[in-house]
Amino acid sequence: MSHSASTPIKGVPFFTPGTLVLTAIAMAGMGLGIWRFVVGLEATTNLDDQFPWGLWIAVDVASGVALAAGGFTSAGLAHVLHRGRYHPVVRAALLTAMLGYTFVALGLLFDLGRYYNVWHPMIMWQGNSVLFEVGMCVMAYLTVLYLEFVPIVAERLRSPEPLPRLLQLVRKPAGAVVGLLDRIVGKIMWLLIILGIVLSSMHQSSLGSLMLIAPSKVHPLWFTPILPLLFLTSAVCVGFPMVIFESLLASRSFRLKAEMDVLSPLARLVPIVLALYLAMKGADMAIRESWRFLLPFDLPARMFLLEVLGGVALPLVLFLSDRVKRSQLGLFVASSLVVGGVVLNRVNVFLVAYTPPYAAESYFPSLAEFGVTAGLIALLVLVYRFAVMNLPVIPGHAVEEGGR
Repeated sequence: MSHSASTPIKGVPFFTPGTLVLTAIAMAGMGLGIWRFVVGLEATTNLDDQFPWGLWIAVDVASGVALAAGGFTSAGLAHVLHRGRYHPVVRAALLTAMLGYTFVALGLLFDLGRYYNVWHPMIMWQGNSVLFEVGMCVMAYLTVLYLEFVPIVAERLRSPEPLPRLLQLVRKPAGAVVGLLDRIVGKIMWLLIILGIVLSSMHQSSLGSLMLIAPSKVHPLWFTPILPLLFLTSAVCVGFPMVIFESLLASRSFRLKAEMDVLSPLARLVPIVLALYLAMKGADMAIRESWRFLLPFDLPARMFLLEVLGGVALPLVLFLSDRVKRSQLGLFVASSLVVGGVVLNRVNVFLVAYTPPYAAESYFPSLAEFGVTAGLIALLVLVYRFAVMNLPVIPGHAVEEGGR
């Protein structure tokens, strides 16, 4: 079997002690989510007119979009720049991006007061709205991701290997539809890849543009005219580390041999973007003289330093080490720091930095908000596990050589 050929994971049970815990968390989150839809936002969250967004926007939406950046960065590297050695991780990155954006859309539903009107931007256009641009780009990019995933599904349906019982019932009708889509997608795949990169770049930056309309409400450590550029650059920064993070976790979960011959060279690209992002941050602080706001060493200052030093500077040093790049543990730690740093950045920008005028009290997420977020994350992991066990996503040679 060729190095790049992929196959469903076999010989590993779906339910393990870990997945049973995830299932319980997902079911609890679904229960809290249903409760939120029944009784509304006021009864289930700590949101109000002064704090109209909270954990769900910062983590489920803003962080989820950023962490799904591995899809367009790996596609750009492998297909646009023609770096064929990275093809083995593209399918897994595509699956992660597709599921990530799907769950971003689900997370957004929980945050919308009138969630049943989520389709309105499709026909009620407002070209002056940054949020409109974000919504349209996310919908368009999610469509592109599903179309890019069609050949993987078609390949599985053409395979003689049996499908799970529920999927076997729809194999013939689904096969005809997917086969037609596969023939169409095969002719325009180059266009879909370009569209995916463009659309993702547009809304990654526009998420930062959202906060530019509230200069008096955002802490000076984070408010800057180049916030959209910083959001886009940080998304690119986390793209490859997220691919490494997901690949190492999948290898450990399925007892496979890690793709170190791909991940180590991929890790060499990470410090280039991290150094660029850190330089942009430093130059912006020097020009605006926002470094002065670090001196009180209050909560915003501490959170900013944790974000920049722990999520950018430290992993930059680690990724420069050849010893780290050759080590599974080293790569996992370094990648985890970047992933955590980007999540912390989105939490800082949307929650810590945001202070509405005349606020009577501060915001802290409710138990239901934490529960729904944890449930969505757990469900995403379970769906990912089901997908790679039934679709050709993971490179086949890893399955053959991996220990059992």
